[in-house]
Amino acid sequence: MKNLYAIYKAHPQICTDSRKPISGSIFFALSGPQFNGNRFASTALESGCAYAVVDDPSVAIDERYVLVDNVLKALQNLALQHRRTLKAQIIGITGSNGKTTTKELLAAVLRKKYRTFATSGNLNNHIGVPLSLLSIDDACEMAVIEMGASKPGDIKELAEIAEPDFGLITNIGKAHLEGMGGYEGVVKTKCELYDFIGRKGGKVFINSLHEVFKERSQGMDVVAFGDKPTDFVCGMYVDSNPYVRFRWKRADKPVSLSDQPLLETVLMGFYNYENLLAAAAVGAYFNVSESDINIALCGYSPVNNRSQLIDTGKNLLIMDAYNANPTSMEAALLNFNEMKHASKVLVLGKMMELGPTERDEHFKLVERAQHCGASSMVFIGDIYSALNMPSNAHVFNNVDAAHDYFKNHPITGACVLIKGSRSNKLELLRELF
Repeated sequence: MKNLYAIYKAHPQICTDSRKPISGSIFFALSGPQFNGNRFASTALESGCAYAVVDDPSVAIDERYVLVDNVLKALQNLALQHRRTLKAQIIGITGSNGKTTTKELLAAVLRKKYRTFATSGNLNNHIGVPLSLLSIDDACEMAVIEMGASKPGDIKELAEIAEPDFGLITNIGKAHLEGMGGYEGVVKTKCELYDFIGRKGGKVFINSLHEVFKERSQGMDVVAFGDKPTDFVCGMYVDSNPYVRFRWKRADKPVSLSDQPLLETVLMGFYNYENLLAAAAVGAYFNVSESDINIALCGYSPVNNRSQLIDTGKNLLIMDAYNANPTSMEAALLNFNEMKHASKVLVLGKMMELGPTERDEHFKLVERAQHCGASSMVFIGDIYSALNMPSNAHVFNNVDAAHDYFKNHPITGACVLIKGSRSNKLELLRELF
């Protein structure tokens, strides 16, 4: 690994897709169930990559090929070696919902004072985390590394690669239940981040509004945020109609919370209030000024179909089609119920990776949906055909059928919520509203 790290220092860019070569980079010939990256190593080199890391001796024909036992492990070990040279303090962040939004909020706040790196997009798995770490340069002072999980042990693996100094779990909900073996499996997996931080002697930021975090962080060095005067950062949720308004203060500030500035954000829902409060706590802990924290939080706007509120000229559209699970669906519906509008339309897709609980969780979702004041409801996914649906609901097996329906039955003058798992491709409906 010493030789590979020397090569990386001379060529500090990584490429994993021979179709998108980066001149002068190192190509890692990653393989998967449907492809063998070794087959594309020569193409990557011909297209401008300086070196190719491979694990098939038959393709390593000259000095530009770096032969290793396992390309993925080589990438992960290289990332760990690089991480140990960095001066940056690393904050690991995970959670069932909201981790990408919270990551972006943390980064926005920390950038007010520090040279800050944050995971790009959702590069948060066993490949994405190493790639993120290898994108951090020596001048970086703070890094926010997002960690995702679909099965037990995933967060443990990622924490051992990133070796975070601080940890934050946004929330624990019903996500990836099939791979996790139920809710308790989700709790155990997410708290693998706490386990690592505890062994390292680092700190964790905990949301005191959730008892599970207090229980699981017993004996650890914690920085709490919530609604208690004793929390390091105490917040006051005002409302979300449509955007979150709230106040916050450090516990050591000798003023009343009600006298603090009222922050008006462009994020929706109580669930985002908790994400905003987390970012305020992290910023305050690292001595970012209160005014800079407030500017960062109020200036952040969501992208990529994550709780985006869009005035289309025809409707008020809530586009939240990036991800969905029972917990995030419930939060979105609670927020939708708070919104005051004469006409409300729900468009909900199927939730994935629920295993044996799939039918029951979709049944509960349909029940909740009936209490949001929607005049019309559209459900997309084959699971809904097997359920007893309300009279004002339309059911379609796929997004194409729903697209045809809305094209022939246009919606105007309504507040519309579109939410579902990414694989539903609900973003294809956006143009019709």
